[in-house]
Amino acid sequence: MSILNRILGNASEVSIEELTSKYERLLTEKEHIELGFKLFRDVFIFTSKRLILIDKQGVTGSKTEYKSLPYKSISRFSLESAGTFDLDSELKIWISSENTPSVSKKFTKEIDIYAVQRYLADKVLQ
Repeated sequence: MSILNRILGNASEVSIEELTSKYERLLTEKEHIELGFKLFRDVFIFTSKRLILIDKQGVTGSKTEYKSLPYKSISRFSLESAGTFDLDSELKIWISSENTPSVSKKFTKEIDIYAVQRYLADKVLQ
């Protein structure tokens, strides 16, 4: 991930092996990581059962919040593709009956945002 993308808060993909070795203790017995992305310090992981948001807090990042969003609680999501001058795509996710998106993540052009959307649609529309 380039320094500019880190500063702008754009997500880049992380290998399943790396995520599993680092966050395996968050998973249930029959759950596995299928897709994951990293922002500057934060991580979001799509597992076989839920979306896990990992938010490093404070200056040192020693305090961490782990937010778990089961796919069945996602009511809708939107995708905004990158344009000529806007170099990043954005994915927004709404939980239950909330009026504003609970999750909003930006992706670099290197990430196939349509593949991420397809993955999420497969999980939410089951």
